[in-house]
This record gives sequence, structure tokens and C-alpha cells, in this order.
Amino acid sequence: MHAYRTHTCAALTSDNVGDTVRLSGWVHRIRDHGGILFIDLRDHYGMTQVLCDPDSAAFADVEKLRSEWCIRIDGEVKARAPELVNPKLPTGEIEVFVRSVEVLGASKELPLQVFGDQEYPEETRLKYRYLDLRREAMQANMTLRSDVVRSIRQRMWDQKFREYQTPIITASSPEGARDFLVPSRLHPGKFYALPQAPQQFKQLLMVSGFDKYFQIAPCFRDEDPRADRSPTDFYQLDMEMSFVEQQDVFDTIQPVMQGVFEEFGGGRKVDSEWPLISYKDAALWYGTDKPDLRNPIKMQDVSEHFKGSGFAIFAKLLEQEGTQIRAIPAPTGGSRKFCDRMNAFAQKEGLPGMGYIFWRDQGNGMEAAGPLAKNIGAERTEAIRQQLGLGVGDAAFFLGGKPEAFERVAGKARVVIGEELGLTETDRFAFAWIVDFPMYEKDDEGRIDFSHNPFSMPQGGMEALSGDPLEVLGYQYDLACNGYELISGAIRNHKPEIMFKAFELAGYGEDEVRKRFGGMVNAFQYGAPPHGGCAAGIDRVVMLLADEANIREVILFPMNQRAEDLMMDAPSEPSNEQLRELRLRVLPPES
Repeated sequence: MHAYRTHTCAALTSDNVGDTVRLSGWVHRIRDHGGILFIDLRDHYGMTQVLCDPDSAAFADVEKLRSEWCIRIDGEVKARAPELVNPKLPTGEIEVFVRSVEVLGASKELPLQVFGDQEYPEETRLKYRYLDLRREAMQANMTLRSDVVRSIRQRMWDQKFREYQTPIITASSPEGARDFLVPSRLHPGKFYALPQAPQQFKQLLMVSGFDKYFQIAPCFRDEDPRADRSPTDFYQLDMEMSFVEQQDVFDTIQPVMQGVFEEFGGGRKVDSEWPLISYKDAALWYGTDKPDLRNPIKMQDVSEHFKGSGFAIFAKLLEQEGTQIRAIPAPTGGSRKFCDRMNAFAQKEGLPGMGYIFWRDQGNGMEAAGPLAKNIGAERTEAIRQQLGLGVGDAAFFLGGKPEAFERVAGKARVVIGEELGLTETDRFAFAWIVDFPMYEKDDEGRIDFSHNPFSMPQGGMEALSGDPLEVLGYQYDLACNGYELISGAIRNHKPEIMFKAFELAGYGEDEVRKRFGGMVNAFQYGAPPHGGCAAGIDRVVMLLADEANIREVILFPMNQRAEDLMMDAPSEPSNEQLRELRLRVLPPES
């Protein structure tokens, strides 16, 4: 007999009745029924009920067992009485009578319970993550993650991609976040960086002639944490292809992602039509570049109805350059109570409030109600209603000013309205490609900088870079799903002269570009093919499939909100010997 087990805790069925078996696992729960001890024995695969009565030679040892002790038992499989069969368990038809028991690993008093659904502070869960991971929900999440990665790999291989591994220690490059720097012992005063993404290396692979690359790649970014983003490292499906246009990338990655969501989505609807929405339209219609299309609400520009109107606040706003009034339709939201609640929401978000109109039945016809309707008059109000396609029982909310000042709140309001009015479908994955991103933006000091990936090809090539930088669009694209960004990618800028010009507009001279991206610039001088690709966030994909709101629920050993590993006590202070070897000195924190 094997030293630890003949079967897993999910394997025994009625076919094994009468067999002598050996099981190993953790004591999940102990119950005393009239002097007979019942133990739910758990391993990674499932649960088996084992029991011991006072007549057994092992009874005294079984009495000493406690929750989460790791044990091995030998026993005989017996059939449960028909009325005691548990159809929820694969092993629910049988139980094992214990003949002997050995404690493989005793447990101290537990800081958190594995059995049950008790809630614990996240700090406790992360400090004792090895216990937290024993819980059924966490085992399911991590198994799902592993299965998703396996499925992605197979789907990429099926499309004739090969997986290649790129370096982890590399040079610093601007990818939109802070680098994690690694001091060099052999080159004092110089630093490597952990890669924010394999961006440059995968482009170099295309120059090297490999044509189709993918990798389940670790990426490292020193970022501020939030619910859908890890503050230190994450994994992505990284892919790149040669001799492709934007649509080729879409046609390649859609069956991979759609297939994964169909395979692991638990029966939820997975959209097969993925619309292309320009960045400009996404901002107008949804207030975000990662819209949730399960919500049917589309915002609209209704500025023309307020120009010169009796509502002085909006009328005067529209006299300023770059301002507009947007409406958020709210089908079925036509009650003063709901409108007041949404107005209070806007105030909590830092705005003075939201204007509103709602339409109600007055017996002899439809009436528009609310302060805006009174101020702008019946004709303008009716024109707004017709533009928005609303009727009796519906409402509309209005925000005005420069879009960058209210767009974020408008987007959040759209989400809240959709959820509160039951308009948002919950059992669906809705995808959309967001395209035509602007290449450049102005920073807080008015300087031109890249707004997205700096290695993207501008639409129109060199000619496009001769005009206003803020009008330049890139061959850049994101895939949004249910309000999250799942994929980001681009057709790459593979021509050195266009690259130099693109970086020049962002304030980087040719010497600086050669210094920071010398390997790639040099490679592009030796017959670089047109190429493009994208990267999909593995953690975020699994988070959606697992129906979790927090990305740490699908990462084995995540950092906390302060980018600390409470279990391993990281970050930690280096020893003086380590600092001397690296010729570094640590300055005290600023007071």
C-alpha cells in the first residue's frame, strides 16, 4: 500500500464498498454524534466522510484530532444508509470506518477558520495566505486560473503561435508606469529594471523573423493599487505577429478570448459580435474608454437645446469654448425620488449636482417635470425627449462644462443608473474594441507627451506627425469587457525615421531615443517587418470569470493595498553588507 494514500478524498464511490483504503488530508470538520466521531477529511480534490466509534482501536487517537490537522487514515469503505446519502458530494454514497490514524502535521490554534464562510480582514487573510488558500472558494479560484492559462496556451498553439521566454532583468523603458529598479553589483551606480512588459523584446523577435510569438509573461510595475490592479506584478498573455494590420490582430485574438469565456463562463452569455468604437465616441457615449456594454444607456450631446435657453447656468457655460451639455437617458427612472437620489450621487462625487427632466402621465397626456423643463420650456424639452428616444416613466440627467471636468462622474452615473434601474444584464460578457486612440496628450504643465503606447504607428505615418500632435491618432486599441480593460495593443512603429519624429514631438531627441531604445532602433535599420500585437491581463480575465470584484481573490500570493507582503515580510531592509557590496546608501525618509 502507498505510504500516504490509495485514493484521493474525491475518488471513492459505491464501487469501493468493502475495500480497505488509505486516505490523507486535512481535518475539515469534526462532529460527535452520540459518541461516534465523524470527520470530514479534505484534500485538494474533495471531501470524504470518515468515522470512528468507541469500539475502534483508533478511537483514542481520533479523539485528539483538531481542525486543520494533516492526517493519514486507514479504513474500510462502507455504504451509507439510503436516507444518509449526500448527493452534493461525489463521495456522498459512502463513508470510511477508521481502523488506524497517523498525524502527519498537527496545527496550532487557527488565526482564521478554513471551514465555513466567515469573513476575515484582508490583512489577516494575506498574512496567513496558506490557510486562506485552503478555503473552498480560493481553491476553486486558483484551479480556475490554472485551467484558464492552460486553455489560453492551447488556443494559441492551435493558431500556430509558439511560446518564447523573454528576459526578466532588462533596461528601463517608459511603459506608462514606474519601473522596479535592480542595482547592479558588477556595474556600481547602474541599474537594471524588471520589465513592465516584454514590449521591446517581442518586437525584436519579429525583426528576428519568428512571425508569431506568445508568452504567459510576468510584468512588473510600481503602481498604486486598486481593486482591479496589482501594485507590483501581474501576468499577461503577450502576443505579437508580423505582416499584419489591426483587423488581423482582432481576428486572431477574438477566438482565443471568446473561447476561454465560453469554456469557463459558467453558462453566462458570451457576445460574439465585438463592435469597434472610437475612443472619442466611447468618451461621449459612456464617459470611459472601457465601457460596460451590458448597460444599454448611451449618453448624448444635447448642447444645441440649451444654447440661449432660459436655464442660465447651462446657457452661459455654452458661451465658453470647449464646453458642452450631455444627457444621460434613464429609461424607467421617471420619479422625483430617483432623480433626487441621482442628484445627491453627483454631489457626493464633487459636482454641484445633475439637472434632470422626467416624463409622467397626467391622464390627458404626457407632462415633462423637473426644474430644467420649467426653465427651458416645452418645445426644447420635447426636442430633448425625441432625441433621446424617451417616453412616459422615463428620465434624463444632464451635466455640463468641459468634458474632462465631468466625464468621469457622468460615466459613473451611467453605471449606477443602469444598475439601480435593472437595465444592466448581469449574466453576460459584453466586449468592444476601443480604437483610434490619440497618440499624444498635454500634461498638467501643458507639455506634449504620449497618451498611450509610445511604440505605436501613427495613423497616416510621417505625414500625420507634421500637423497638430493632439490631432494624431495611433493604431492603438483596447478590448473592454463589462467595464474593465482586458487587452491593450497596437500596430507598431517599425520605421526609425517615423519613430524619431514621434518621440521628438514628445520631447525626446534622437540621441535620447538611441540611448534608451538603442537595441530596438538599431534592429529596425536591418529590414524590420510591419508587425503588431496585444496583451491580455490574465489576472483580470480570471477575476471576471470567477465573478470577483477584487483582483487579489484570484492571485495566489498578492501584496496588500500598501504593496506589502505580510506573509514574507516584504519589502525588507537590506543588510549593511548587501549595501556595501552594491555601493549603495539608503537615505532616511523625509519627515
